[in-house]
Amino acid sequence: MSMLVLDGFPEPTLVQREAGGFLDAHTHPFEVQALVLSGQIDLVVDGVRTAYISGEVFRLLANQVHTERYGSNGVQYLASRKNSAEVI
Repeated sequence: MSMLVLDGFPEPTLVQREAGGFLDAHTHPFEVQALVLSGQIDLVVDGVRTAYISGEVFRLLANQVHTERYGSNGVQYLASRKNSAEVI
């Protein structure tokens, strides 16, 4: 949590995604930093797939094109979102 505050991120929220779910290529208008609590999330950014499991942190830049796929048990993660206008 203190790392998030130092990086200018607000309090994280719990995100839960269903087993085997998928989101096609999309972007977010905010930067994301997230800690995986359980399950698995696979992110594809610039054609490179990276799997994140419990205890790992992932980060996406604002407007970064990516896809998401959730593991066979779904995924739960704490996500903090920082609008680009909030960058110090």
